[in-house]
Amino acid sequence: MGGSVVEDDLSPPAFLQLVGDPHRWQLLSELAHSDRRVGELTDVLGRPQNLVSYHLAELRNAGLVTARRSCADRRDTYYRADLVRIRDLLGATGAALHPGLQLRPAAPAPLAVERAGRTPKVLFLCTGNSARSQMAEALLEHRSGRAIRARSAGSHPKALHPNAVKVMAERGIDIAGRPTKHLGRFARARFDRVVTLCDKVREVCPEFPGRPPAAHWSMPDPAAGGEDDEQTYPAFTRTADELEARMELLVGQLATETRSGRPRAH
Repeated sequence: MGGSVVEDDLSPPAFLQLVGDPHRWQLLSELAHSDRRVGELTDVLGRPQNLVSYHLAELRNAGLVTARRSCADRRDTYYRADLVRIRDLLGATGAALHPGLQLRPAAPAPLAVERAGRTPKVLFLCTGNSARSQMAEALLEHRSGRAIRARSAGSHPKALHPNAVKVMAERGIDIAGRPTKHLGRFARARFDRVVTLCDKVREVCPEFPGRPPAAHWSMPDPAAGGEDDEQTYPAFTRTADELEARMELLVGQLATETRSGRPRAH
C-alpha cells in the first residue's frame, strides 16, 4: 500500500498518490460532510476496522485528517477532514502541472444564495447553548450577510458565557443579550441542515420535520477547562477560529445546494 507520507513531504505527486487510493478518497468524502467515529467509517466502507484505521493513520500523518477524543465517551474518537488544507493542496497540485489549471475563485457564496431566491435555514445544537452553538449561529449569519438564516439551541440551556460574548465582539459581532433556548423549541421547525457541535447532544438529537441532512462537528466545550473566565478564554478563541474555518465551507456548500435545489442527503 506504499509508505507513509509525512506532512512536510506532501508534494503534488505525493498528495495525488495519497488521496487517489479509493479507500482514502471515500474516507475523505465522508469526513468532508461530517466528523465521524471509526466505527461509522468502517460501516461506510464495509471494510475491517484495522484497514480503515490504517488509512486514517496515513491521512493523519499527512495532515489531512485530525482526531479528537469524544466528550460523550472518552473511549471513542471523532475524525475530521482538514478541508482548508485539502483545498490548498488541490490548488497547488493543479498549478504545479500547468498554470492554466489553477483553481479559480467561485462567485461569492452569499451572493449566490441571494440570487437563488431562497433562504436556507440551519440549526446549531450543543448542550448549554451558552457558547459553541451561539457563536456558530452568529458567525453563519455574519459570513453569509444574513442570506442564510441560523438558529441555535441546547439540550440543557444555561446562561450565555461572557467569553463567548467577548470573543465574538472582537470579531465585530454582538451576541450580548441573546437568549438561550431548549432544542424542543424547534421540534416542529423545518431546516435545511442540522449541525451538532457537542458529542453528547449528537447522541440525543431528535429528528426534525423533513429529515434535513445532519452534520456533526465534534468540538469540546471551551468552558470545560475551568471556572475562571480568564483561564478559559484561549479555548474560546480556538473555538471561534475553528468555527470560522468550518463556516466558510458551510456557506459555500449551502450556496451550491440552494442553486441546484438538491441538498446532500446524509
